[in-house]
Parts: sequence; C-alpha cells; structure tokens
Amino acid sequence: MGMGEPAHNLDNVMDAIELLGTLGDIGHKNLVFSTVGDPRVFERLPRGPVKPALALSLHTTRADLRVALLPRAPRIDPAELVEAGERYARTTGYPIQYQWTLLEGINDTDEELAGIEALLTGKYAVMNFIPFNEGEGLDFKRPSVERAREMARHLHRRGVLTKLRQSAGQDVDGGCGQLRRGWPKRHRPSCQHEPA
Repeated sequence: MGMGEPAHNLDNVMDAIELLGTLGDIGHKNLVFSTVGDPRVFERLPRGPVKPALALSLHTTRADLRVALLPRAPRIDPAELVEAGERYARTTGYPIQYQWTLLEGINDTDEELAGIEALLTGKYAVMNFIPFNEGEGLDFKRPSVERAREMARHLHRRGVLTKLRQSAGQDVDGGCGQLRRGWPKRHRPSCQHEPA
C-alpha cells in the first residue's frame, strides 16, 4: 500500500500473489491487493488461482471530488466502484476494505456520511477511516479526533462496519501514499553559494 498502483504492473503482481498464496502458504485473505479501482483488477483477480482480499481507495462518494483527490485514478463513479467491489467480495467471501483518508472540511462532512451510508449499507464491506497526516507545504488538514470518532460511531449505528485507524507516521510527516523527500530543518543544506 502507498507504493503505487499494482494494476500498472499487474502481470508481476499476479505472479507474486500466486507464489505467496501457494508455495509461500500465506492465507489468501491475508494477502491484500490495494488499488484505486483500475478495471483490470476486477477482470483479473477473480480468475486467478489465489484470490487476495481487496482494499479499494474510495475517499469520497462524489465522482467530481474523487477526480480532484485522485487525478490519476480511472474515472469510475464511486457507486460503480462499490458494485465491482461487492461482486468480488461475494466471489471470495472476504469483505472489501474501503480506504478513506479523512480530510477536514473535504470528505468528513455530513453529506459524505450520508453518501457512505447509501453506498455501503448491506454491502460486504469494512470502511477504514484513516486520519490524514499533516505536513509542511500540504494544503489538507486532519479532522479532530472527536469528529473522526463521531463519523465512525454514526456509521456503526447504521449498520456499516467502520474502523478508525490509528494513523502512524505523524512524527515524520508520513503516511500511506504520503511519501516524499524532506530534510529536517536543522539539517537542510544551504542553497547559498559563493559566486564563481
């Protein structure tokens, strides 16, 4: 997770999954394929001899906002993505893990809660809320702990299994999909040079 879209290297990823799930003797539900929802994933995974669990980066129920948040992701409406996930979940017998990075004022709204409820009620799914890790130079903000807990409780009460993940990496301004190069302030190299 957080290392790129596996569908961009699908043949090799499928070979690795098969190796790990057969010769490696790793339980298939313990292998997790994490994707933004490339259509090739839904074509290939059900046909493989090893069917891993699936984590889908959803992050919003709004198609327009998803394009803004995930500009390189395939243009699949969130409702269509959930339906494709549901078909795979029923094929494998494992719930889909929907990943949702919580962004203050963007996808932590009551409107989004209603959208999640509409999309996931009755689905074989787990919603994973992951609070955003703030970092220098990033425009997004992390919602309050209270708001994140309130959202998880709201969905639980309405029958949508929801987990509020403890977001690691705050101490290094990191997180899943948030890797970037940086220097500690005290060690940043000087850009000032004497003229030649």
